[in-house]
Amino acid sequence: MGKYRKLWFTLIGVLAVTFTILGYFGREVYREAPPIPENIVTTDGRVLMTNESILDGQTAWQSIGGMQLGSIWGHGAYQAPDWTADWLHRELEAWLELAAQEEFGVSYADLDGEKQQTLQYRLKQDYRTNTYDLATDTAVVSERRAKAMAEVNAYYHKLFSDAPEYRQRRDNYAMKENTLPKAERREVMNQFFFWTAWAASTNRPGSEATYTNNWPHEPLIDNVPTSENIVWSIISVILLIAGIGGLVWGWAFMRKHDEEDPPAPEQDPITTFKLTPSQKALGKYLFVVVALFTFQVLVGGLTAHYTVEGQGFYGFEISKWIPYSLSRTWHIQAAMFWIATGFLAAGLFLVPIINGGKDPKHQKLGVNILFWALVAVVAGTFIGNYLAIAQIMPENLSFWLGHQGYEYVDLGRLWQWGKFLGIVFWLFLMMRGITPALKKPGDKNLLVLLTASVVAIGLFYGAGFFYGERTHISVMEFWRWWIVHLWVEGFFEVFATVSLAFIFHSMGLVNRSTATAASIASASLFLLGGVPGTFHHLYFSGTTTPVMAVGATFSALEVVPLIVLGYEAWENYRLKTRAAWMDNIRWPLMCFVAVAFWNMFGAGVLGFMINPPVSLYYVQGLNMTPTHAHAALFGVYGFLALGFALLILRYIRPHMVFDERLMKTGFWWLNIGLMMMLLTSLLPVGLIQFYASVSEGFWYARSEAVMQSDILYTLRWVRTIGDVVFIVGALAVTWQVIKGLREPAEGRKPVGKPIEEGA
Repeated sequence: MGKYRKLWFTLIGVLAVTFTILGYFGREVYREAPPIPENIVTTDGRVLMTNESILDGQTAWQSIGGMQLGSIWGHGAYQAPDWTADWLHRELEAWLELAAQEEFGVSYADLDGEKQQTLQYRLKQDYRTNTYDLATDTAVVSERRAKAMAEVNAYYHKLFSDAPEYRQRRDNYAMKENTLPKAERREVMNQFFFWTAWAASTNRPGSEATYTNNWPHEPLIDNVPTSENIVWSIISVILLIAGIGGLVWGWAFMRKHDEEDPPAPEQDPITTFKLTPSQKALGKYLFVVVALFTFQVLVGGLTAHYTVEGQGFYGFEISKWIPYSLSRTWHIQAAMFWIATGFLAAGLFLVPIINGGKDPKHQKLGVNILFWALVAVVAGTFIGNYLAIAQIMPENLSFWLGHQGYEYVDLGRLWQWGKFLGIVFWLFLMMRGITPALKKPGDKNLLVLLTASVVAIGLFYGAGFFYGERTHISVMEFWRWWIVHLWVEGFFEVFATVSLAFIFHSMGLVNRSTATAASIASASLFLLGGVPGTFHHLYFSGTTTPVMAVGATFSALEVVPLIVLGYEAWENYRLKTRAAWMDNIRWPLMCFVAVAFWNMFGAGVLGFMINPPVSLYYVQGLNMTPTHAHAALFGVYGFLALGFALLILRYIRPHMVFDERLMKTGFWWLNIGLMMMLLTSLLPVGLIQFYASVSEGFWYARSEAVMQSDILYTLRWVRTIGDVVFIVGALAVTWQVIKGLREPAEGRKPVGKPIEEGA
């Protein structure tokens, strides 16, 4: 540890404390998850559904795309309704209409205000009162509620079939005809939808809040933000301000002790190595990166167009083959694959450099095996997604080979295992080069941190195997966010930071001690908020107030380190003037500058906009969420993966010169297109929905009345402009990589000592 002892102990302490918190409150998720009763019965004992049928319904919902068609508890796609909120509101309206007819002989709308208020009071008592009996594992619903449930059930049967009277509504919801063909599967799926609404409207025992902390906003039964929600929201803002102040204060003192950067070498030290066979083999990885990137961008354009023409593309009804749920699945999965491929390629490129300029034995063979395994997993995932959503795949195979139904981990479980084993194999290939380097004398602190991040990436993806096809959705959400938040936003963030530090040190542009200290400190800051901050995704997923408190507190701290990334962007940009040869890698460097900007704006500003509990209460599941997601996922990880790909391309094709026209178009049109997408469409749509959610209820913000209003329809058309700009930028970058790969892969003769020996 040496002079970094305090920093290492800080990082180790942060990991120990934060994972203890994550584990302890994760146990709360298991203990306090809303019950799925063995039986749900009417007051006269008639069984309406069972635990088994509700879970059957969950699997039926997963098979049609799950979270890629509407959402549950606010998690999922944004065009169709949130099925929890939609079912609940329709059931409440049906109950009021039945009550008005039974008690007053007229429609509810024709009652005077006093009578309406009387019925609303009875409605709240019927729905908010918890009738679940733990001893018998049974929940009871009133006869009137059972009738209301039957009405909504009949409506959903028609909506998810090809009933002609709802053809236009399916078009508005971007649902394909006959979404779920079998009536018996629609029946159980409806029971699952009902159960999610029951949990969202029933008070937790001993509490005045529902199992979902009063989400969604539903004025008819007084589903409003809890007192704890507001308190912890205020605390999170205070902590954010205090954290930023503390960071700026500490930064001012730490900067005084920074060492001067070393004189830049006359030649790029990385070019002093002859290209190894495994490095030359990385060209096909780069092709996969841009091929999947291009596919993702094009299918993303199709997905966005479905929001204005729900079953067609400029008059062509293609939803029969590629419905919205499938295009959105492919859009997200392609992003996960190409970004991960860029990161894997960056690691494999570094192995020979770490290993003193030579490949470990049979490294090229390992690189090639990993590549074809990757291709098999991608192909299997996309084909399986299609067969599941088309309802061609047998029901019992859908989860394993087709579609898990959960956003970001949509791939079938078999392909998920393939991806995990591929990542573990990548870890093996990495360690074959890192282990010998760790045994050499000298300062290895930076390399140890890089090794730790590589191990974390290799192993933490395994969190996705802690839930299964019929796992309680609250428990599933806990583990799903280990992947989406902790694995991606946590450990990939650390790997990216350390990798860049290692690369810049290897180039001789920053001294080892500065790179090491900055990397360890950054890892501590990212993980301090990032690990327990996982809970900010679970405020309304059947968890309790302590989970909300932890999530609100630590997610505020997640934003703190992001506010200094403007300085990091300047530092990265400044490197291009350190040496004349830096001009050769100017465009990869510009991608890293973009990463710092989007980390600050997309992950920081737009992320905190939705993070406080009271904010997320109203906007979870609205277009405010994809505003943050697009800016953070592509802006940060996308640009980072593209930067890695361009950097590797420049070294494995040493005679290649970046086409300035292509790169200027690619870089600036991607950035401008993304900003246009956010500011001219996604954010305005989200803000209008936010107002509708606050004023009328969450169901209304996702309803046809709002989503098909003239202003939102126009704003979704306006997005086309930003999409086209972005697509042009993507095609320019893709063509640059393809042109570069066509250059001969000739190596250089060594002109200096290997980096590890000369460091």
